[in-house]
Order: sequence, then C-alpha cells, then structure tokens
Amino acid sequence: MNQIIRVLATIDRPEIIAGGAKQVVPTLIAAAGERASLRFLEFFAAAIRNPHTRRAYSRATAEFISWCGDNQVRSITAVQPVHVASWIEMQTREHAAPTAKLRLAALRRLFDWLVTGQVMATNPAGSVRGPSHVVKAGKTPVLAPEEARALIDCIEITTPVGLRDRALIGLMVFSFARIGAALGMKVEDVFTQNRRLWVRLCENGGKAHAMPCHHDLEAYLSAYIDGAGIAEDPKGPLFRTIGRGTRLLTRTPLPQANAYMMIGRRAAAAGIETKLGNHSFRATGITAYLKNGGVLEKAAQMANHASPRATQLYDRRCEELSLDEVERIRV
Repeated sequence: MNQIIRVLATIDRPEIIAGGAKQVVPTLIAAAGERASLRFLEFFAAAIRNPHTRRAYSRATAEFISWCGDNQVRSITAVQPVHVASWIEMQTREHAAPTAKLRLAALRRLFDWLVTGQVMATNPAGSVRGPSHVVKAGKTPVLAPEEARALIDCIEITTPVGLRDRALIGLMVFSFARIGAALGMKVEDVFTQNRRLWVRLCENGGKAHAMPCHHDLEAYLSAYIDGAGIAEDPKGPLFRTIGRGTRLLTRTPLPQANAYMMIGRRAAAAGIETKLGNHSFRATGITAYLKNGGVLEKAAQMANHASPRATQLYDRRCEELSLDEVERIRV
C-alpha cells in the first residue's frame, strides 16, 4: 500500500509520467510492460478528479495488488474474474457491504481504463457481482434539536478558534452543507444579497449551490469573519487552521480530519455521548427542518440533492416513532 501512496505523490511530475513510469509502479503492474505502467499512473492522474475518490480507490487497488502478490498472480494482465471474486468475497467477510461494493467499483474502473488503453483484452471485474445492499434509512448519527443547541451554545466565542468552530457547525446544521463543501469555501462565498447574508457552496460533482442564511447562521458567520479579521482576504479559505503556539488563524484550509477531531472535542465538552461525525450535522439539520413542518422537496432543494429520495436517508423522524412504540412494551 505504501508503494501506491508514493505513486500518487508523483503523478504530477511529467518526468515520471513520460519516462520513469515502470520504475515507480508496483511490480504487478510493471510486469505487464511500460504501457501498463503509464496507463496505471494515468488512471489516478487523469480519470479520477475527486481527491476522496482517488484516496479510496488507491487504498482498494493497493490491497488488491498486495493480495494478488500473495496468491502467485505475477502480472496485472493475468488477473481473472475468479481472482477478483475471491478477493471481493474476502472483503465481504471482513468489511461492511458498502465497503466491498466500493472496492469492487474501484477495480472495475481501473480495469476498464486498462482495457480501453489496450493493456488488457477484457475486464476481469466486469462479471463479478458484489454483495447485495439495500439502503432505506441512513446510519449517520444525528442529534436532537436541544442537543445541537446545547453543543453550539457551549462553544466559547472569545477566541478565533471558538468563533470558527461555532460558524462551521452552524453552517452544516442550518444550510445542510456537506463538510467538504463547507471546508472548500472562500471568504467571498459569504456574501450579501437582498439585504440578507448568503452562502455559496460547491457540492459533489462540482454543483454550485447558493442559499440564504438562517438568522442564527448569519450571526455566527458575521461574528467569525469580523472577529477573525479575514474580511479583507476574500480569496482566502473561510475555515482555517490555527497556528501552532500562536492560537491565531493561518491561511491554510482546515482539513476534514481536523474538523472531525474538533467535533469530537466539542461534543465531549457538551456532554454529548452520541458518536458524531462530520455528516451528523447535515442529517440533524434536515431532520429538524422536516419535524417543524418542512417539505421534503424543499429539503432536497436546500441540500442540493438531485432527488428527494436521497434526502429521505437523512430523515430520522421515524426513529422517534419507533422509540415511542418500544416504550409501549410493558411487562
């Protein structure tokens, strides 16, 4: 796996792509020749633009290549459907069905790329079926409205760190923003229109999305931008890291891993035992909106979902109903 990571670190170097591809790719790929090595690098460099997808696919590819090496498969062109099926069966036993399906999708795309590049004649992953997985309800942990309010209110706002954290959590709750879209915002993506503060988000697939701010979110963002002194840097990242030892904002965008750790700290400080993730606040906001009489179609529009069916996965009102019904069991 480490070799794959090193490969990804070199894909923006033309001299590697042009002349040294065979020397940096895994042995299983290099054994198929220079064209296979070049095509393998191009798959991660050109075929996948989303960094999260690239990271997930590289991990799946690295593990499959390692498995092939342990099972006497000497070249990528020697991979057969039975090899892919055996590996996916192992993934199904060791991981959840969505993980196994994602890893199968990674192999299918990689082998498709090699087939269209005339490295292989057929796609050995194309005929392999993944595990069945039907999603009717999301699994992202959500907060009750009073818990979300308690978490936000317990954040100290006397420092740039506190102002930043409150603004970020508030943005995800009140605008249904994904964490990736929130952390990708620039200062200029918070703007005034029709005498109201708006936010501009770039969601999955590069879909631009703008919506007006809830009055609480407007207060959080205004206090953060003014208190952190970043209003004069419109092209800079909105949410930034904190300088080590200075407790002041830098110009480096806040990574998702840092945001996840921050949420864990804030939840613990508020006495919340639910294990939250970055996506929990999106689900919390959508559920709270629907509980207060919101319409599913409008929620889908606000969340920038292509279909209300996707928004239904974030609707957890049925969980409260189930809990009420369970309490009817009296023995």
